[in-house]
Amino acid sequence: MARRLARASQAPITSALLIVNVLIWLGQISPLGYIFTNQFFFAPLLAAFEPWRMLTSGFVHDWSGPMHILFNSYAIWIFGRALEPMLGTFRFLALYLTSIVGGSLAVLWLSNPQTPVVGASGALFGLMGAYFVVIRSLGGNASQIFILVGINFALGIFIPGISWEGHLGGLVTGLLIAGIYAATRKPNQKLLQLAGVGGVWVVIYLLTQLRVGMWF
Repeated sequence: MARRLARASQAPITSALLIVNVLIWLGQISPLGYIFTNQFFFAPLLAAFEPWRMLTSGFVHDWSGPMHILFNSYAIWIFGRALEPMLGTFRFLALYLTSIVGGSLAVLWLSNPQTPVVGASGALFGLMGAYFVVIRSLGGNASQIFILVGINFALGIFIPGISWEGHLGGLVTGLLIAGIYAATRKPNQKLLQLAGVGGVWVVIYLLTQLRVGMWF
């Protein structure tokens, strides 16, 4: 028990995010669940009027059963516990949240405009992509994580009801953010690192506006 608590204390943001996800899911399956789901899910056409859904959709899951949230939570715990101590709380949180929005951006461009999506899979694929970059930058063998990402991405393509678009967007965003971290790891490059992450958000904003402008 003490060992588990020690591990959790090394990844407080990961633990907090998972607690939030579970609490929201419990709200989803409550008698007032429609309030949580209807206010948080994302569909591309809503980006013009309620853009915050590009982020909040990463905190709601399938309310018809526990498998969706259980799988995402377990995988996020595994990768979050590995990444957060290495990146630090702020950088890890930025990676997680940006991956959610990056996943929603891909949904915005590639999926049916009226199809709703929910789930933290974009964040999960962002963490997997970041883990791949970290392992490679440290000179390790990243073949196992490469295969794992490939298998999970393929499942999203061939299994109905899974947003492979969100997976792709989260993965690309995670690779990009981790690449910025790896290239600006020196103490005197903190401002450059912030500018790089900020630049990713600017690109996400511009691409969102571009896509919305094509509809309206």
